[in-house]
Amino acid sequence: MKRASDYLSQSGPFFEQIEGYQVRDNQLALCDAIDDAIASGEVLAAEAGTGIGKTFAYLVPALLSGKKVIISTGTRHLQDQLFHTDLPRVKKALSVQSTSALLKGRSNYLCLHRLKLAPHLGFINRETRTVLSMVDEWSKTTRSGDISELTSVAEDSYVWPMVTSTADNCLGGECDSWEKCFIVNARKEAQAADVVVINHHLLLADMTLKNEGFAELLPAADAFVIDEAHQLYDVAARFFGDTISSRQLISLAR
Repeated sequence: MKRASDYLSQSGPFFEQIEGYQVRDNQLALCDAIDDAIASGEVLAAEAGTGIGKTFAYLVPALLSGKKVIISTGTRHLQDQLFHTDLPRVKKALSVQSTSALLKGRSNYLCLHRLKLAPHLGFINRETRTVLSMVDEWSKTTRSGDISELTSVAEDSYVWPMVTSTADNCLGGECDSWEKCFIVNARKEAQAADVVVINHHLLLADMTLKNEGFAELLPAADAFVIDEAHQLYDVAARFFGDTISSRQLISLAR
């Protein structure tokens, strides 16, 4: 029976299709270990040094497994790179038809309802109106509504909070743009996809909602691949922890 690592070997499609591709024994071993873990449902903790090629080592068995797999990355930048660059490359090499979806947190998606309201806010100046006009033009062509697409507007622009929603101000099914809602459509695509790419923050947010008995953010999956899992500790500390300053401590001690 053909192993997942065979596709990464010297007789596999990666060696044939990718110029300069090098076969790495450690990568092959990691690939088969991940393949076995996905097939058996066991937990695998693996450490891979720089240059081993861990991304291909987990993408190959994930795509060949025929199972629903959720892959979590440490940052949104790595999430975008994995989804837009690495995943298509591996799918092409394997000649598989697996569907994939990219899913981020709510604040990463344009809210069409809030975009309509934004120009009518009282504190809007000329510069803000110019940026809002850029966002409005982009909203007519974007398929995903992922604000990282609009690179002409800075990621930390003060405009984004005006045109994205939170769980508190989202109108849900009562919204007049519900059927075109980008976050709703992204979650639907994630439900239907074979492979879903998320980030650690969304993974922990989903865990929190499940523990509190509220709705889930992520679809059910047969396997999870946590890339850069050592970063989970810091993300969890920021996500679940509380911060207190020395001034607050002094105030509490009085």
